[in-house]
Amino acid sequence: MMTHALAICAALILDRLIGDPRNWPHPVKWFGLLIALLDRKWNKGTHRFEKGTAMLIVVLVVTAAASMGVLQIASLVHPAVAVIIESIFIWASIAPRSLKEAGMDVYHPLMEDDMAEARRKLSWIVGRDTDHLDEAEITRGAVETVAENTSDGVIAPLFWAMIGGGPAALLYRAVNTCDSMVGYRNDKYEFFGKASAKLDDIVNYIPARLTALLLIAAAEEPPDIRRYAWKILLRDAKKHPSPNSGWCEAAVAGLLQIELGGLNTYKGIVSDRARMGDPIKERRADHILEAARLMERATYLFVLLFLIGVFVYEFAIARSESIPFI
Repeated sequence: MMTHALAICAALILDRLIGDPRNWPHPVKWFGLLIALLDRKWNKGTHRFEKGTAMLIVVLVVTAAASMGVLQIASLVHPAVAVIIESIFIWASIAPRSLKEAGMDVYHPLMEDDMAEARRKLSWIVGRDTDHLDEAEITRGAVETVAENTSDGVIAPLFWAMIGGGPAALLYRAVNTCDSMVGYRNDKYEFFGKASAKLDDIVNYIPARLTALLLIAAAEEPPDIRRYAWKILLRDAKKHPSPNSGWCEAAVAGLLQIELGGLNTYKGIVSDRARMGDPIKERRADHILEAARLMERATYLFVLLFLIGVFVYEFAIARSESIPFI
């Protein structure tokens, strides 16, 4: 537990200082190459569900074998080397700085009234059409992205890292990458990506709900606003088509007192998403900044609670070992 705690703290420091350099080798890129290869080879003909399940198993086995093997070799060199390697694994699995920067890339041109640039930057992080969105809709897209990825990109990998260290964090990221590449409900991936989508729902089930609680608990808002956010969470979280994404979006919508969800257009096709929260306040660019702050505060609270738990556990173990049996 203490090793995981040290590695997690080091990973957060690395993310804070360096972020996610685009030109550096990254496990997600390697996952993507393997998934794309197996997609081309196996996603055809009959038995696509079985082939998609086999693809998922191969990716997970390769990820587990490689990460645990490297960590084992590192531990033979020196325990400190193992901690460093594990922290790098966790660092590669989380993205709080990148998530904040993605939101800020939309926030800054909005504040400068450069709508064209804000729409362009939003198009980098959402799948919807952005060409004709106004400030309120651009803000909604950015806030929804930050809210949803507070779980997927930060709390969920940290949750699994706390349980199983760097290899578990990488395994979570491998599942998440499989889902993002093949977990679609269309003719090509309806069956091939079904196992990936289902497993992604499973591994995110607890982290998504935990993230919602952390967002509300860590918020700077007064108690009445937090109580209101809790009410919105219970009312709206299950409206989302995803079993997990609605929890984070509903919590953020309640805390910011804005409405998320609504009409989105994807390549000209209109989709009506369930509404989260109430339009008490008009959406504005500042809400992107506030959503990013909520993400950071939830992250630090989660790690702080984990560290307290580790120290209490280690103290209890040391205490029990020091008490002689009668």
